Amino acid sequence: MEVDYIIVGFGLAGMSFAHVLEKKGKSFVVFEDGSQHSSRVAGGMYNPVILRRFTPVWNAASQLEKALPFYRELEEKLSQTYDYPLDIYRVLHSVEEQNNWYAAADRPALSPYMIPRIIHKPLPGIRAGFGFGKLSRTGRVAVPKLIRDYRAYLENKTGFFAEKFVHTALEFKEERVQYNHINAGKVVFCEGFGLLQNPFFKQLPLPGSKGEVLTIHAPGLQLESLVKSAVFILPLGNDYYKVGATFHRTDKTDTPTEAAREELLQKLRIFMTHPFKVVDQAAGVRPTVADRRPLVGKHPQIQQLAILNGLGTRGVMIAPETAEQLYDHLETGKPLLPSISINRFQARWPPRDRSVQTG
Repeated sequence: MEVDYIIVGFGLAGMSFAHVLEKKGKSFVVFEDGSQHSSRVAGGMYNPVILRRFTPVWNAASQLEKALPFYRELEEKLSQTYDYPLDIYRVLHSVEEQNNWYAAADRPALSPYMIPRIIHKPLPGIRAGFGFGKLSRTGRVAVPKLIRDYRAYLENKTGFFAEKFVHTALEFKEERVQYNHINAGKVVFCEGFGLLQNPFFKQLPLPGSKGEVLTIHAPGLQLESLVKSAVFILPLGNDYYKVGATFHRTDKTDTPTEAAREELLQKLRIFMTHPFKVVDQAAGVRPTVADRRPLVGKHPQIQQLAILNGLGTRGVMIAPETAEQLYDHLETGKPLLPSISINRFQARWPPRDRSVQTG
């Protein structure tokens, strides 16, 4: 089999790169073994404001300019709805936070999204003595459903292999690469936290952070917007809500824990008074980088290999733009933004990395 690309991993990064390749008329296959779960437990929100400090998200305007049409394309391709516009109500905890909200809402980068007043109208079941700050032009992408649907689409085209990718089976021949019966021009690794098992890119700093979320059933709560306080409450429909998320930097497993469950419940009960029942708990390790920027680019010594990783907690916003940038870089040589290029970590590779076999 001859293809232009092999994609390894099918979370948000791998799916986004696959969509770019299809738009450009490139052939590809995907390998996905289901070992990474961060995209499947993600809230999927797109929000250009950091709600802890009321500051802009890095490169948010550019990201959203690419992301929203990108998801509309996927909706048309798969004949489904994935993008759900959703306002955000940030619980304010003091007069100081009220003043900070007003000040932030005057900033040009934030004013399109932050409503410049305090919302005092109560939300039933939510405790907010100092009111809410309201964000508009935000929303949720149904990431798990999107990935499932796109996977089924590729399986019908026989372009999806649900199996572990064996890095050591790669053979490099001139400007191409051979993997078992597949001859490809390039391999793009989108493995999330699985990067640590990748002999070609394991030098890159991806400490990761474990996140856990709950799904609750709260009949009669009737929230139509996301509410954010110590944790978020995200409406999923039919009286179900996602509650999250925790951050743990030492436990790097995908196993839900009782400690995280109790942490989330304790924080939720501080501001939510409506009765509910926990119906599910999920965990995953986010592919987070120390400088909170993606890991994008070609291997410095093996030009057939590339990486698209490190999308972190805002993958819904970041994935479409970085996927297009990587494609342009690989196909036309267009330079990557220095802030996302793995060249910023070039000192981590020795002059010749003898841990990899170049053929």
